[in-house]
Amino acid sequence: MTSTAADHPPHTPDDQLRGHLLELVGAIEPWDDLERTHLESARDWIAGGAPLHRVRKPDVPATHLVSYFVVLDDARGQLLLVAHRKAGLWLPPGGHVEPGEDQWAAVVRECREELGIEAVASPATCRRPFFLTVTRTRGEGSHTDVSLWYLLDAGADMITSYDQDEFDAIRWLTWDQVLEEPAGRLDPHMHRFVHKLRHARGNRG
Repeated sequence: MTSTAADHPPHTPDDQLRGHLLELVGAIEPWDDLERTHLESARDWIAGGAPLHRVRKPDVPATHLVSYFVVLDDARGQLLLVAHRKAGLWLPPGGHVEPGEDQWAAVVRECREELGIEAVASPATCRRPFFLTVTRTRGEGSHTDVSLWYLLDAGADMITSYDQDEFDAIRWLTWDQVLEEPAGRLDPHMHRFVHKLRHARGNRG
């Protein structure tokens, strides 16, 4: 079987990590002008040699890499959001990519830690990100997250627990229910993500 860049081992030298990351970012089709701007900004940041990973909580360096994962239950037409304690918002699960760690490896680790399940990539995207955002966080220790959004497959009945240190609650919502939520309660790009997902799925959901 021929390996692809998405199958790189979890730990690789910095130059290979950057090259792999640039390939992943370059393969994302922008949904709108804002995502196009975010993709260009992310490519410049990665190629420019700036530190990519958080080394001290909450904001060192001031910009660092995050892997989000949106868990989809296609049979029910729902996705999972979590009430993040620190952010005070409903978000997809995910977390910061550790130094030397591959972005997909971060998804696998965080999925196990936060939801207690193994990460299963959506067949639509495999182990590649679907969406990218560059976001200034709120509150103390404000910083900029460059977030890769991955798609995972899991039935709602598979998730029976979650990390209560990180989250107050979890909710399964249809795409319409997400769009009906006030934008101020969600990740600031959540509505845009759902619109992109709906378009990619042929307006199903």
